[in-house]
Amino acid sequence: MKVEQIYTGCLAQGAYYIESAGEVAIIDPLREVHSYIEKSKRNNATIKYIFETHFHADFVSGHLELSQKTNAPIIFGPKANPTFEAVIATDNQEFKLGNVTIKVLHTPGHTMESSCFLLFDENGKATNLFSGDTLFIGDVGRPDLAQNGSMTMEDLAGHLYDSLQTKIMPLADDIIVYPAHGAGSACGKNMSKERSDTLGNQKAVNYALQPQTKEQFIVAVTDGLTPPPFYFPKNVQLNKSGSQDVTGVMERGLTPLNPNEFEDLANTIDTLVIDTRKPEMFRVGFIPRSIFIGIDGDFAPWVGTLVRDIQQEILIVADEGREEEVIKRLARVGYDNVLGYLKGGFEAWKIAGKEIDEVESITADEFANIYRNDNHLTIKDVRKTTEFEAGHIKEAENIPLAQISELMTEFDEEETNYIHCAGGYRSMVASSILKSRGYDNVVDIQGGFGAIAGTGILEG
Repeated sequence: MKVEQIYTGCLAQGAYYIESAGEVAIIDPLREVHSYIEKSKRNNATIKYIFETHFHADFVSGHLELSQKTNAPIIFGPKANPTFEAVIATDNQEFKLGNVTIKVLHTPGHTMESSCFLLFDENGKATNLFSGDTLFIGDVGRPDLAQNGSMTMEDLAGHLYDSLQTKIMPLADDIIVYPAHGAGSACGKNMSKERSDTLGNQKAVNYALQPQTKEQFIVAVTDGLTPPPFYFPKNVQLNKSGSQDVTGVMERGLTPLNPNEFEDLANTIDTLVIDTRKPEMFRVGFIPRSIFIGIDGDFAPWVGTLVRDIQQEILIVADEGREEEVIKRLARVGYDNVLGYLKGGFEAWKIAGKEIDEVESITADEFANIYRNDNHLTIKDVRKTTEFEAGHIKEAENIPLAQISELMTEFDEEETNYIHCAGGYRSMVASSILKSRGYDNVVDIQGGFGAIAGTGILEG
């Protein structure tokens, strides 16, 4: 038996490859499925099953395309209602895979169709729990994503409590838990950076598995939840109904455009230019009205949070050689309408003599000197509210980046807006959005709150 976690850091997502006696099961595959097919071919094995723990909200799954390419059935737990052909398993239904067995455990709560898959080895011993978004390392799945008119967040949290108590807690302590996500995912609020653990240790340290009443559990899991990214419902719908073939999406997105072609498309109504370079490169020169969302940060989640229309037509500015990576990561969260990229990168734009904008930026020390002489500055802190509450500049106003569109009028149209985050990534995103909307009175503070704290101006 072979069990392999295939972890994708940019999504904090774990897919799983299970092989026994020449047969393979894939759990929660990513959209680009060729790697699973190639792996099985190298091992002279056949993909027999495709298991989905639930309808994912944070990425577009590759279940449908993988099924089309391999003829393997897609298996969901009870309550799933896809628009395509799939096996809707019953609770405790078992599937033979070579010499091992996979049992479906229906664990509603994160969503109503959420299920875990329990793996039994050749000797019939339960060894691994593929827990999806039901149980994370250090956390459980948030219960607010599937609420609707008849099902509240508290109702779902109650179902989750029952699922954990009746389906997960009775399992043996030595079982290895393999969740669908780790730290950085928006599907939970307190996930560990560890990607697997024994169930016994989780029973000891996971706050959601401690002895408590259902009412106490509901309060604990619903407290402190921030609004989910706007693309989550769109991804759920794509995963229920199917998405475009990712090969065609990639081919279209990888269209090289010279500066003139790029400029013509950029001037088209509603076309969005996303610049994915490093923040320090963006601030000293960028295409006017383009938005900075760097590929080396939480790129896809921030696109999904800030670009509200998943059908948005997008043009890409990237470092040469990274264009494919950018388009692939956009496709993973359902942003399929990339029209092309700037051939030769931003350097080609400069050589062509095109118009260039920049973000005024100062060091933390320079800001501290200004602040000491004038503590009535307009300071906008774009970190999360929890970060702000943990410590901030006395005069700063908190405008979380995720809410910048709703709170745009909070920025001063006359006075200089000094913008900072924790380290510089989010403040550059915010500065680019402000610049694109006509705010030229923006100054980014390099190094963010971490650098500001080192200047001594927070003391006293």
